[in-house]
Amino acid sequence: MTSVKSEDFQRGIMNATGSDEEYPEARRENGVFKLPWEGNLHGVFGAMKWFLTSPNNSKVPRQSEKLDQTLPVLKPDQAALDSPPPNDIQVTWIGHATVLVQMDGVNILTDPVFNDYCGMARLLGVKRYRPTPCTVEELPMIDAVCISHNHYDHLDYTTVCQLNKKFGDKIHWFVPMGLSSWMKDCGCKNVYELQWWHEQTHPKFTEKGKAVRFAFTPAQHWCRRGINDFNKVLWGSWSVIGPQHRFFFAGDTGFCSMFKKIGTRYGPFDLAAIPIGAYSPRGLMKFQHVDPQAAVDIHEDVKSNFSLGIHWGTFNLSYEHYLAPPEELNEKLDSVGIPRNKFITVKHGETVVVTKNGTN
Repeated sequence: MTSVKSEDFQRGIMNATGSDEEYPEARRENGVFKLPWEGNLHGVFGAMKWFLTSPNNSKVPRQSEKLDQTLPVLKPDQAALDSPPPNDIQVTWIGHATVLVQMDGVNILTDPVFNDYCGMARLLGVKRYRPTPCTVEELPMIDAVCISHNHYDHLDYTTVCQLNKKFGDKIHWFVPMGLSSWMKDCGCKNVYELQWWHEQTHPKFTEKGKAVRFAFTPAQHWCRRGINDFNKVLWGSWSVIGPQHRFFFAGDTGFCSMFKKIGTRYGPFDLAAIPIGAYSPRGLMKFQHVDPQAAVDIHEDVKSNFSLGIHWGTFNLSYEHYLAPPEELNEKLDSVGIPRNKFITVKHGETVVVTKNGTN
């Protein structure tokens, strides 16, 4: 296993330039990561209060026939996945925060969850109400996986094991600080553990002019998988810089000033995957999840030419109507004068080709 520690970067291995004040790292105190800016995460009892006193308007239909009409799931075009266009970006939405991005000769998978539930156990988890459009076995060769944080709806043990079984040491894992030991326990090799603003080049193309760099960038969120591991793993977003294209994966986040800094340092991006769902009740979710309005702000801050709305329509994790995210996204785009074709949503399993001028 290759584990790249923060101390290694400080000795000069792919450390990004810039002052600590301008591009701050997450603070780590007594093994716990903390935001370097003010944040207000509700505790367990506060969260319970919000959920008990707020109206649940999600209204996810129980009938699969209704969901097939409102949220159809497409079988990905296998030929397209196996032969992506060499000079454009190809992106396929698997569901929730799982996206397959094919760019500059590298196939990238974000926050892979192919399981039919997310949670500690099936009986305690949240069931997927839209099935995965394909299985791990049907994926093309995956060169890289980007993990934003360790919450169950973004990091699934079964899926990681399936990916590791299929691709073995051909796959390279880009993960936040504090997660390498968990990945090692899953049997993963080629694990790169990064702090904010640090970078790692994918070994597939290392020669000058062909390298693809993975930069771990900030987000406003938190981490926990068990009782005693609160914020012992870092969280963040990913900026992927290739010789032809740039891709931004926002992961899971509330809105903060760091997105402007990401746009200044790594933008403009040809493609950004930005969450638009799981935002209600707003008083509880505002710190940790953006709504469609704030998602558009991120789109502008990171200087994205084209964005895909993710983190909706898959797991019922919040109280907004299950179809509200894309509707509110379009309302926000119209209100600020951004063309709707610059920030879209797609069907599960749908593939889009992103050119320098937009989409095909």
